[in-house]
Amino acid sequence: MSFEQVWRWFGPNDPYSLKETKQTGATGIVTALHQIPIGEAWTADEIMKRKRTIEAEGLTWSVTESVPVHEDIKKRNGNYRRYTENYKETLRNLAGCGIDIVCYNFMPVFDWLRTDLKVVFGDGSITTKFERKALAAFDIFMLKRKGAEGDYSDEQIREGKAYYEQMSGEQKETLLRTVLLGLPGSLEAYTLDAFREALGKYDGIGDGELRENLYAFIKDITPAAEEAGVLLGIHPDDPPFPLFGLPRVVSYKKDLEQILAAADSQSNGLTFCPGSLVASAENDVVDMAESFAKRINFIHLRNVKRDGKGGFVEDNHLDGDVDMYGVMKPLVIEKNRRASLGLNSARMPLRPDHGHLMIPDMNRTSIYPGYSLFGRMRGLAELRGLELGIRRSLGI
Repeated sequence: MSFEQVWRWFGPNDPYSLKETKQTGATGIVTALHQIPIGEAWTADEIMKRKRTIEAEGLTWSVTESVPVHEDIKKRNGNYRRYTENYKETLRNLAGCGIDIVCYNFMPVFDWLRTDLKVVFGDGSITTKFERKALAAFDIFMLKRKGAEGDYSDEQIREGKAYYEQMSGEQKETLLRTVLLGLPGSLEAYTLDAFREALGKYDGIGDGELRENLYAFIKDITPAAEEAGVLLGIHPDDPPFPLFGLPRVVSYKKDLEQILAAADSQSNGLTFCPGSLVASAENDVVDMAESFAKRINFIHLRNVKRDGKGGFVEDNHLDGDVDMYGVMKPLVIEKNRRASLGLNSARMPLRPDHGHLMIPDMNRTSIYPGYSLFGRMRGLAELRGLELGIRRSLGI
């Protein structure tokens, strides 16, 4: 029994149709109701409207990615109690409509971060990267965040200053837009002032406070998820280290251990994304796959190549610093275990996370970085073949 192969689709505004998605070989859709304001409950009517659209093309709505966590919940102030209750209601409504896997993250202020979205790869395709010197240039000399210099080494500050001083006005504007890009599915971005304001709202919330807020949220929602039969999967920080003075608390093996210990339930699980985790050389993602296999509810697979200076470029799925064979093998074994026991968690949906922008897609518009059709289709095909090879070698 293979992993359920799934595909992220951003809804009616996605530049790719469900008909195109079906031809990639994926059978399940990963989507969310991006039109609903963060913090508001998703109604069964809205969920079913999206579900019927997907099923009309012969596909299934497999995973919700994501039900966003409101910033008040992360800070545990303001209207966090109401937003938490709305979150539980959304989980119950999704389950009532037959959607039982939900991905979420707990990254404060912004989701994933890159400093260049148009890197020309060796084969001419377009990929993304994260560079420390570009981040320092933005943080210290463009954002001018108070105390920013304290988050960088002397060498990083020198490199950031040199990088900033050689940039043209157009390059500075491009870096600004890149760093402030909104969440996947929105193509909206912060303004510089709005970003400063959002950062300021985390004054007094350090690493310890954010961790406690996360654990409290997990304890709040896991019983509701368990009762509804929903499997939650928290996504790692991307990249997995503090940014702009904000703590990141889903970055390392110890973080994941503490998260899982906050509620000992299959409903409190992981979205395993080794491409996010391996951006830090401290993370052994093969060991993490082996250690956490039983609590992985959803799988993202992509690859990055570290630059040795705290940065990385997004690589092809089977290249880079993720040992994809080593990661997938324990997941295949775990899926076979669950299937043999008839567990409800046996689906373990897997999607190719990100992909290079390739020639056939270069004239398409409104493509969110990393979410081209052909780049992800290549990744899915490679991962499908790798899984088959592992299964045959194991005789399962």
